[in-house]
Amino acid sequence: MGAVVALIAVLMVLLSGLSSGLVNDGVSGLRRMPVTAFGFAEGTRVDGAFSRSVVDAQQVQAWRGQPGVEAAEPFGNVLVNAHSGAGTPIDLALFGVRPGSFLDPAPADGSRLGSADGLVVSRTLLDAGLRLGDTVTVDRTGVRLTVVGATADQRTFGHVDVAYLPLDTWRRIHTGADAEATAVAIRAREGATLDLAAGDAAAGTTSMTLADAFATSPGYTAETSTLTLIQVFLYAISALVVGAFFTVWTINRRHELAVLRAIGASRAYLLRDGLAQALLILLAACAVGVLAGVGVGALIAGGDVPFALETPAVLTAAGLLITLGLLGAATAVVRIATVNPLAALGAQR
Repeated sequence: MGAVVALIAVLMVLLSGLSSGLVNDGVSGLRRMPVTAFGFAEGTRVDGAFSRSVVDAQQVQAWRGQPGVEAAEPFGNVLVNAHSGAGTPIDLALFGVRPGSFLDPAPADGSRLGSADGLVVSRTLLDAGLRLGDTVTVDRTGVRLTVVGATADQRTFGHVDVAYLPLDTWRRIHTGADAEATAVAIRAREGATLDLAAGDAAAGTTSMTLADAFATSPGYTAETSTLTLIQVFLYAISALVVGAFFTVWTINRRHELAVLRAIGASRAYLLRDGLAQALLILLAACAVGVLAGVGVGALIAGGDVPFALETPAVLTAAGLLITLGLLGAATAVVRIATVNPLAALGAQR
């Protein structure tokens, strides 16, 4: 039984890692932005917000005047094909930001955005072979950019590596129009609550919080929904399997429990005894399974499969397995604890 629980724990850890990896690959670029909400063009659909929305300088200014808003900046986002100086094809999510604004990322290596052709890239691009000082040429437009810095961590959008560049250069690549951007990036004052509806009415935008904006990443909603559904089914199956094992285990102890009842043990004592033993088995098996899952996950992480082990997610999965296992064990123990001791003893003759 312990081996089965441990195997289920391994499966839960691996599913948790795949789920976290997909989320990071889809929206890590957005998650790490110091933004409270985004304001898109009025009526923009969520699934195409970053590809269809266009806002102007007046809308940005309108948001700056809203109560609770500390800063509002134009933000550009476009997916492009490019190639490095060595001719290697690169897919990029270009984030156009105003240098010096709160959207301007602080690089771990190199320098911040400054010159018109500067580019600060995600750490994952350096891991893929790009180097500081390399030239990146955007296809079709022929705009040449120079890698001047790299972030400390992975930043991706829609499974594509993010690269930050000055907003004016982004406009040249995207539309050629001055004062346009994809969205208004809004940061609230500390402790303040934004009235998004009032801001939308004043600026003519459709705004959404940073977490809601994750759904704008291509495929994000479908991927996370699928993995969540798989996890729910796994948890339900885990409860049934663990409960069935404890039922068989408790039935095998039927004679022992009947003797305890015959000599005066209460049903509450039998329940506590059964659940305590189940808890010990679940804790030991989960610990072994989680350690094995983390070991297998370490081998997977860093490869082509998006995989990320996050302590809260792993602990949540282990806690759910133990809780569901205890519920299954309680169901089994309750049935046996209510048995008539004389009938149970008679059945063993």
